[in-house]
Amino acid sequence: MNAPAPQNLAVPALNLSFKDRIDQKIFDALYSRSLVYNTCWEDPAVDRQALHLGPDDTVLVITSAGCNALDYALQGPARVYAVDANPRQNALLELKMAGIRKLGFDDFFAIFGSGFHPNIKTIYRHQLRAELSDFARTYWDRRFNWFASRHGSFYFHGLAGFVARGFRTYFRMRPGLAQRVTELFASSNLEEQRKIYDEKIASELWTPVINWVLNRQLTMSLLGVPHPQRRLVQGQHPGGVSGFIRDAIEYVFRHLPVSENYFWRVYLTGSYTRDCCPSYLKEDNFNALKAGLVDCIEPHTCTVTEFLQAGSEPITRFVLLDHMDWMSCYYPAALIEEWNAIFERAAPSARLLLRSAHAHPPFLDWIKAGPQHKGLAEMLDFETELAARLQGDDRVHTYAGFVIARMADNARP
Repeated sequence: MNAPAPQNLAVPALNLSFKDRIDQKIFDALYSRSLVYNTCWEDPAVDRQALHLGPDDTVLVITSAGCNALDYALQGPARVYAVDANPRQNALLELKMAGIRKLGFDDFFAIFGSGFHPNIKTIYRHQLRAELSDFARTYWDRRFNWFASRHGSFYFHGLAGFVARGFRTYFRMRPGLAQRVTELFASSNLEEQRKIYDEKIASELWTPVINWVLNRQLTMSLLGVPHPQRRLVQGQHPGGVSGFIRDAIEYVFRHLPVSENYFWRVYLTGSYTRDCCPSYLKEDNFNALKAGLVDCIEPHTCTVTEFLQAGSEPITRFVLLDHMDWMSCYYPAALIEEWNAIFERAAPSARLLLRSAHAHPPFLDWIKAGPQHKGLAEMLDFETELAARLQGDDRVHTYAGFVIARMADNARP
């Protein structure tokens, strides 16, 4: 997929190997039956600086775990459309929205901050269940106990949670390393945390076992990373997937304050703290959402293209995460259709964010869209300097590519 598309083809040749097709079937089977993401892994603090949200903005965001849709709602836009083809992801967002509307802060934080509430059965049955759609109600009727284990956590459930639980088991087998990771998260400044990582953690963390696990496609599929994204990483990083992840983690723990990094905290510990958590789990923000800001969010279970084709209201902001990586490999014609729908609904000067496993996503060079089949470079004004600057502040740091673009004046048909 790194090569440009042949000039006489609307989409690039796929050339999927038998192994590629097997990996695709495994990923599709996992995705179609499971909650993949129990928390968002895109940094909304970076997004806020790129989006410039105002009271007249309408935002389309892929739901994922709903954390960032709630974060954008805190900025007071007119509407946040949370769109996901996986109904389980919207079921999680619905549960969070029900909790905001019906619970006090302490109960809400116990459920979604600590990942555990001793009275979850009663709270769910009597306060949350009636607020849910039919699908979400059926889904959580069978799974509210994910929040019920004093020795576990909601954040060790779902596909990504299964991997987190595996690493927790690994740390239990190595209590000395676990203790040093605890020290790392308790550090008060960059110099201290860098010293702890360099001297006490790095040499013990990156063992052949960890490298082997990270290089398995099954591990990546459980984390929501299909084979095309893995191949993009392998094509640009000499250390492969495990080397890329190691570089990402080392950057995070050596250059960014860990006291603010709730992404890695919840993944390694299974819970947030009140000082280190997503914005919607801060008490003042919870109260602002409860007072009415949460009402701007509309969950939609469908593809991005289906959502865009079903309406006509202009959208001013698009947050598309990384799904175009795998669409460009498995469903390139559908990706072109999605871009056509984006240009059809985009308001003048609309802003667009997307992430990729590649520093320069190859599909940006071969996609042609709009009534005149123009290349994206003619339809979008890319803000590469801003994207590069914000990429350095990204507390997750597991995406090689961050794209910020504004619709050019000739983008709309």
